[in-house]
Amino acid sequence: MPWLGLSLELDAAVAEAFSEALLDAGAHSVSLENLDAARPTLQAVLSVGIDPRQVVAAAAQVASMAATPGFSTHAIADADWVRLTQAQFEPIEIGARLWIGPTWRRAAPGRIAVRIDPGLAFGTGSHVTTRLVLAFLERLLAGGESVLDYGCGSGILAIAAAKLGAARVDGVDVDPQAVETAAANARANGVAMRAMLPDALAETTYDIVVSNVLAQPLIVLAPLLAGRCRPGGRIALSGILQSQAAEVAAAYDAYFEMRVPAVEDGWALLEGLRK
Repeated sequence: MPWLGLSLELDAAVAEAFSEALLDAGAHSVSLENLDAARPTLQAVLSVGIDPRQVVAAAAQVASMAATPGFSTHAIADADWVRLTQAQFEPIEIGARLWIGPTWRRAAPGRIAVRIDPGLAFGTGSHVTTRLVLAFLERLLAGGESVLDYGCGSGILAIAAAKLGAARVDGVDVDPQAVETAAANARANGVAMRAMLPDALAETTYDIVVSNVLAQPLIVLAPLLAGRCRPGGRIALSGILQSQAAEVAAAYDAYFEMRVPAVEDGWALLEGLRK
């Protein structure tokens, strides 16, 4: 079946947030080009029959944009869609140990391979926000830990934690499609990871809690996530613009000793030690 291509230019400060929001609004695939420019170009793929105006407007609202950006559309044939999708998801290496890539690429020798194909649930490792948390896990995990990924999406963070030696890994998402996708990805990677909706999460604490969502949901989730992290445990929060880091950190200061260990392309990672 044919697909609909979507093209637009955005200010660099909102490009990543809008990309994530566009995926949540129904885009099958999103890529950013000319990231060093003041206005990067965004390319997305939609199913024919979806109203692109509604998708773009919904994404703009989630990304807290003052106005809905203009865009253009073009038809994409099936064969072109396959090539486009595969070209967008290049493998990446994280730290000294991790390799993240799709099933059609060969893993780098000597690295722990996490294979995630693009799909309906967000999270292939290509976004800065995901890479920041993957680097945190690669640096911190020594083996035997318990890990909670809250807002697990495709399950990439939870799967990486399991591959790095975590003894118990749970993934939670409010979207049933994401839960299903995360569970399928865990099976495909041969790891034991439980994916579930929030109501199914047992009353227990974890050595490490990670959450890669957006700033406002993270602020609301502060008491819940703190309650899931054991004393002396660690938390990593992503999906936060550098300009939002202080506000998010303030919501967690009562529970954690917070710091900003990494900033990349305007996105900040928040890390905390449970008091």
